[in-house]
Amino acid sequence: MNTELEYSFENRLTALRRKKEEQTFEKIKRNGYMDEDDYGSVPAPEGFEFHPVFNDPVNNTFYGAKHWAMNFRNLMEAHPVYVDPNDALAGRWMFILQRLRPFESATSVNNLEMAPIFDFSHLKPTQRKYDLLPGIGKMHHFAPDYKIGLALGWKGLLEKVRKYHSKCTPEQEELYQAEEDVLLGIINWISRTIDKICEMEKAEKDPKVRENLHIMAETNKNILEGPPRTLREACQWIAWYNMAGRTYNRAGAGCQLDETLRPYYEHDRQELGLTDEEAEFIIACLLLVDPHYYQIGGPDRNGRDVTSRMSFIILEAAHKLKCTANLTIRVHEGSDEGLIRRGLEILFEDRKAYPRFSGDKALVEGFCRNNYPAELARERIAVGCNWMSLPGLEYTMNDLIKVNMAKVFEVAYTEYEAGEDASTEGLFELFGKHLKCAVDCLKEGIDFHLKNQYRNAPELMLNLISHGPVEKGLDASNGGLEYYNISIDGAGLATVADSFAALQQRVEDEKLFTWEQCKKAVLDNFQGEEGERIRSILAASKKFGYGSSCGDRWAVRVSRLFTDLVAKERTPDGYLTIPGLFSWANTVPFGKAVGATPNGRLSGKPISHGANPDPGFRKDGALTAMAKAIAMVQPGYGNTAPFQLELNPTIINSDDAIDNVEAVIKAHFDMGGTLVNINIVDAEQILEAHKDPSKYPNLIVRVTGFSAYFAALSPDFRQLVVNRIVSDR
Repeated sequence: MNTELEYSFENRLTALRRKKEEQTFEKIKRNGYMDEDDYGSVPAPEGFEFHPVFNDPVNNTFYGAKHWAMNFRNLMEAHPVYVDPNDALAGRWMFILQRLRPFESATSVNNLEMAPIFDFSHLKPTQRKYDLLPGIGKMHHFAPDYKIGLALGWKGLLEKVRKYHSKCTPEQEELYQAEEDVLLGIINWISRTIDKICEMEKAEKDPKVRENLHIMAETNKNILEGPPRTLREACQWIAWYNMAGRTYNRAGAGCQLDETLRPYYEHDRQELGLTDEEAEFIIACLLLVDPHYYQIGGPDRNGRDVTSRMSFIILEAAHKLKCTANLTIRVHEGSDEGLIRRGLEILFEDRKAYPRFSGDKALVEGFCRNNYPAELARERIAVGCNWMSLPGLEYTMNDLIKVNMAKVFEVAYTEYEAGEDASTEGLFELFGKHLKCAVDCLKEGIDFHLKNQYRNAPELMLNLISHGPVEKGLDASNGGLEYYNISIDGAGLATVADSFAALQQRVEDEKLFTWEQCKKAVLDNFQGEEGERIRSILAASKKFGYGSSCGDRWAVRVSRLFTDLVAKERTPDGYLTIPGLFSWANTVPFGKAVGATPNGRLSGKPISHGANPDPGFRKDGALTAMAKAIAMVQPGYGNTAPFQLELNPTIINSDDAIDNVEAVIKAHFDMGGTLVNINIVDAEQILEAHKDPSKYPNLIVRVTGFSAYFAALSPDFRQLVVNRIVSDR
């Protein structure tokens, strides 16, 4: 590059995006498919390896604040530096320390989450029986308060930790020393990166590139010595924190990004002449570093809309970046209609599955049912796949604890006597008893986790910019935060509801076959001609989502039962639990643990997705029917049950397409909905991409709560998305 035109913001973003796509395919080549968020990591240099120090000689693993901090600092001090001269921000991350523990795994109860010395074997028989995800030993999944770090800077955080360290008790010594080591490791990583930038600046011949490298170096020097003062410095500070958090334990919660950055933007615009074009470029670089979950728009604690020029700049930055992003627009009574409209225009034009939309009314009213004031509820923001959290105040375990309700149903159905007195009411009563056993087991597991997690895997990164842990000398998992509201999600709602509905319609009402005949066919996985006949009849029953159907009524009953079991009684140790309906990527592995079900689903196939009806719930796939159905099953205590909406791109040919989709979103929220995710994907294109992903390297879909490159997903997960998008088109 040797001209100003070649080094334009647009060309630089194009180059950065292409490099990210190359790096994504290199990660797939090295590590295999990624059935999770498209993180901002880049491949490590060939031959570079990191080996943690273990303090468990029997199991060759590590645990506790001392060894987490030791390994993190060692990794930071050895971590390769990364600088791209096209970027506004320095750095990329390459490793997840959490996954360098030999036993860490994401999806199964049979894999340990805590170091083996923390024994919860008394809970495992029940966990395995119902294929539960207990969350024991899992990390992050709550939100920090970035404003703490931005106000202090790295050295200020270090001074704060040392201040409290100097007055600590012997019991607090290990935690404070660990926090110091974490900060010293990050500071070392940034310092070495500054050295690299300065080397590149000296060697660079192009004046425009050299100028950018000089500003990049000064930006990083400034945030090492003091708090950020400019928009670029603030974004660089957030980028380093996000990269360090991902490296520590994969943390991905962001913040109310527009309000967090607005003061810096307004200062720079007035004092430094910052243009919106440059601001958009800087924000695009922040979004590229890592697709953390950010909220924009919505109310402040008093209900006043916070939309500002920065809200629109963030949207435009994502629009120009055209990469994976996780932005959520909060919709409330006083919303800026222009922000919602612009968000939908970008969603339609780019077809990258962002932004998402969350419903303020139901979320606030629901959280208030836990005896919290509305002012606090409005501060609980969307910062994850389905997560709601009070930044820096609340420990939630969002998206970590799940009931595989399809497995619970299978246990009940297998146990239920299919005699002359058999009925769906009798089966539902038995299902409720088993569901209570499953939920009670999870609540015991929550207590075990909160007693032991600080000694297993402390939240050393999130502690730093939360309210309480540093001041109290207590880990976030061990009383350091103000609120403990633990999430428990139900998965497989449509599978269970449609199974009850099929039994009621085909066996009880129509008497097309007996309970014994149906049960034999289901337990035999619908083998043989007779089995397939029964399966096809069951599968054609009126499903959840159809509208005033038997399936809809059963879905409401199952959701209310689950909600009551979670919300009406605290854990034995007194912790509040909040219900949601969400499956995340567990839809496929949960399904592998469940035999055939009376809705016609075959053994091992995926269970239903989140709170959505199963694909094919009605031939016209009516959006209003689905919006109403999902609104009806909301648990209603402040956590989400997302509405996953799949749209054919032909919809954008309609003059009133945006108006129609906006109307569906708002109607869903008016009826009690909490979160809407939207894909706009051509059915033929996604079928082609499924056959040969390399043909569509830029195709991005929202798999569940997260967005991902379609080509990066495993065949099982690609099929899951294909089934949702292609069904009945």
